[in-house]
Amino acid sequence: MSSPPPAEPAPKPRKKAAAKKPAEAQASGEARSDAALKQAVLDAALKDAVFDGFTDKVLIAAAKTAGIETAEMTRLFPDGPLSLIEFYSHQVDAEMEKVLAGLDLPSRKIRERIKLAVLTRLSILKPHKEAARRAGALLSLPMHAGLGMKLAYATVDAMWRAAGDVSTDFNFYSKRAILAGVYGATLMRWFNDTDKDETATAAFLDARIENVMQFEKFKAKAKDALSTFPMFKDWAAKKK
Repeated sequence: MSSPPPAEPAPKPRKKAAAKKPAEAQASGEARSDAALKQAVLDAALKDAVFDGFTDKVLIAAAKTAGIETAEMTRLFPDGPLSLIEFYSHQVDAEMEKVLAGLDLPSRKIRERIKLAVLTRLSILKPHKEAARRAGALLSLPMHAGLGMKLAYATVDAMWRAAGDVSTDFNFYSKRAILAGVYGATLMRWFNDTDKDETATAAFLDARIENVMQFEKFKAKAKDALSTFPMFKDWAAKKK
């Protein structure tokens, strides 16, 4: 009588696959886009920037939280915290444009469109108001004035475009210069507004816009008056 065949050994339990590190994920084609990586760092940094501002230490800690290596962080943010602030500002601008695109702006007066644009951007900044204040303080330093002006221009340009501005002449620049002053002053007022409903900021903005409207009316009247004088006739004539 033959003996029974030997029993097959029981299969060994499989080990759980280890979590992929960022480098391994990149090699397998699962790497996040640069925009997603930057957003992950920004989300982490905003929590610490409230207390420590936008510093190298905060950026390094945020990159670590996001699972990003130092070399990758340097590539994404070549100017360190300033690059992070620049990305933050552009993200807020993009969100503002998205919100404004969903509103019926053409049916409103131009002053109402601009007011909505300014208040919309402030509402987007509000969840991280202290971090935004820290970013503004850093950009206000003389050595960072160039970047501050660049970001301010991008913001007011987005506001005017959302408001339907299609000017291409000198008015294109004058409108943006004036709005930069209005928005900058309102932003500073907002930083110091401790009321939950922030009615003081809205009232301040209304007053600044009214000042601009009165100036435009005065300029129009002055132009009409000067057009009666031969020496100013060519200057006052409407440019085609």
